[in-house]
Amino acid sequence: MLDDRKAAILRVVVEEYIQTAQPVGSAHVARSGVMAVSPATVRNEMAVLEHDGYLVQPHTSAGRVPTDKGYRFFVDQLTEPGSLPAAQRHLVRDFFAVAHGELEQMLHDTSTLLSRLTDYAAVVLGPAPEGATVRSVQVVGLGPRVALVVAVLSNGAVEKTTLELGEDVGEERLAAVSAHLSAHMVGRPLADAAVPATGDRLTDTVADASRDVLVRQHDVDRDQMFVGGASRMASAFDAVDTVRQVLAILEQQYVVVSLVREVLEQGAETPVVSIGAELGVQPLAECSIVVAPYEVEGEQAGTVGVLGPTRMNYPQAMAAVAVVSKRLGRRLSEG
Repeated sequence: MLDDRKAAILRVVVEEYIQTAQPVGSAHVARSGVMAVSPATVRNEMAVLEHDGYLVQPHTSAGRVPTDKGYRFFVDQLTEPGSLPAAQRHLVRDFFAVAHGELEQMLHDTSTLLSRLTDYAAVVLGPAPEGATVRSVQVVGLGPRVALVVAVLSNGAVEKTTLELGEDVGEERLAAVSAHLSAHMVGRPLADAAVPATGDRLTDTVADASRDVLVRQHDVDRDQMFVGGASRMASAFDAVDTVRQVLAILEQQYVVVSLVREVLEQGAETPVVSIGAELGVQPLAECSIVVAPYEVEGEQAGTVGVLGPTRMNYPQAMAAVAVVSKRLGRRLSEG
């Protein structure tokens, strides 16, 4: 642990570097007014912080910049995520007041919203399929031999797919299929719901086929990921190679999904912050990620997060992730 003076100096350096991206000198820290000490005293304390790995001096005559360890101390000392400015709070409120439609579109739009709030790339993971149960299921005719099969799940997901029928099936028969599927699938996980035979050949054929196409579609929709504002990463880093590497990682869905879940598992409280080398992914060594889960009807469903430089505005990013995760969960719980 750092004593109060060193902690105050480190906090000034981190906050100033986040704002300016320029090395911070002892004279600036002394003028900040957070402590009544001379520049020489500040310089000595900054030398100790550098020796202990909290700061680094990029050039001999330059000031200091935070290391991953310095950012970690800064984040761990935050008592709360912070608060969004009034304009951003109104933006979030207005977005969720009118957000509607299919889950996929809502999650995509949420990633765009989060990126606008933070100016970083935003990642939204769809509801995990494990544990989700069927709320409703319906088979609707689109033509003499084509039907639309729709299942609404407890985590807010909507599975729908078309089904080609081998023979003409009337609306009355499809209504019977819907009733039969509802009787045996509602309240159960989609993949585990067994549909017994009714004794009517055509009804059973359509019911079995409907269940099978829903399960296959459910498997396809696993680990849905939506990335918003990836282009904003170009202005977040000085090196073009770093931008290229980060964008390449964002295109690898499996890597990002695994990373977000691993980060979330590291923290008992949310939002969870992982900084630089803590991510364990070399191309993201200059990045930090802030993630939080969103809940649907009290159960953890998916995850929202932002990916930016280690020089990110942590209080503001944490506030944005916390607010959006809560509002998204509430909106999905309302159905």
